[in-house]
Amino acid sequence: MMSQFNARRYALAAALLIGAPATAAAQTEGNDNVGYGTTSGEFLLLGASARGTALGNAFSAMANDVSALYYNPAGIAMMTRPGAAFSTYTYVADTRYNWGGITFPFNAGTSAIGLHLGTFGFGDQRVYTVEQPEGTGAVYGVNETYVGLTAAQNFSDRFSAGLTAKGIFDQLGDATGSAFAVDFGTNFHATLNNHPIRFSFTLQNLGTNLSYGGTALEAQVPREQEEGEEVPSLPIPAELQSKAFALPTVFRVALAYDLLGGENSRLTMLGDFNQAASNRAGFSGGAEFAADKLGGSGFGFAVRGSYSYQPANNLELASNPTALNDEENLHGLAVGGGLNYSATNFSLGLDYAYKYMGVLGPTNFFSVSLGW
Repeated sequence: MMSQFNARRYALAAALLIGAPATAAAQTEGNDNVGYGTTSGEFLLLGASARGTALGNAFSAMANDVSALYYNPAGIAMMTRPGAAFSTYTYVADTRYNWGGITFPFNAGTSAIGLHLGTFGFGDQRVYTVEQPEGTGAVYGVNETYVGLTAAQNFSDRFSAGLTAKGIFDQLGDATGSAFAVDFGTNFHATLNNHPIRFSFTLQNLGTNLSYGGTALEAQVPREQEEGEEVPSLPIPAELQSKAFALPTVFRVALAYDLLGGENSRLTMLGDFNQAASNRAGFSGGAEFAADKLGGSGFGFAVRGSYSYQPANNLELASNPTALNDEENLHGLAVGGGLNYSATNFSLGLDYAYKYMGVLGPTNFFSVSLGW
């Protein structure tokens, strides 16, 4: 009987890691009309924590800390005490992404609310034009921000759901834009062979199109001079029209299962299937090993790793093996770990993640979290 239980557990772990890729591969066969590069506000996909980044997209199934505000709003309903977190992401091309959030459970832990904010950008970039290829002497910057408010509810001891409303604000030099979006998530948590199992689906960034205005779109249209008119007419003030672009809406289905578990340690396997509005179907798989109360103390640690596949991120390089081909094979790889301390009325966590971006190189994610 015990061998049958073990067989089921290992079969489920295998399904988490290979079932989603098979499904995604079936979805990508044939021609389609995928709108690659047709969405705006892509910074909304950069994540919220080093833990989530190290575990790839599959983290939405087990998100039960402050970063659940981003990954799956239903997850904050499983928090037992208030918490706050801050993260910073050293991204490609000297850009940086920062994220922060705070949550408050209430109604004896059956409900929770939270506030979160993410910002991405860079500054002091020189302006070049055709007429002045060496630079005009002016500089510009980019600042993209979202602010979200989340509410979540436990509807039973096994099911929770959450909803986020957020505003997106985009400043690209002298052009500005704004949009509104919602995230929705659910989490079903139970046990299988006396080991926790979690299933979730989330819908992120469903909202209005992002359109732009501002001084960057102001123009002067020359007025045609009438016959016999000696004094030139002044140009007509005008505003250039810009196309409104959709937000990067993403639908995810994720599963997490504690393959091994003890009183103070566990090994969790995760799998994810996702469909983005501007991409073909993708998948990810990962694992987290965590141990708490080391030597009877309040200290613990975790190690994590994952691989995420997104079709639009893979270049069609030359058929001959090159260094670029080798780098692309590692695109989507993420690893990380963390240290934590927990007492009766206080907890502290420090986490790090390393994510490889193919030809764009490595990126680094740092997070700190507090509970009280």
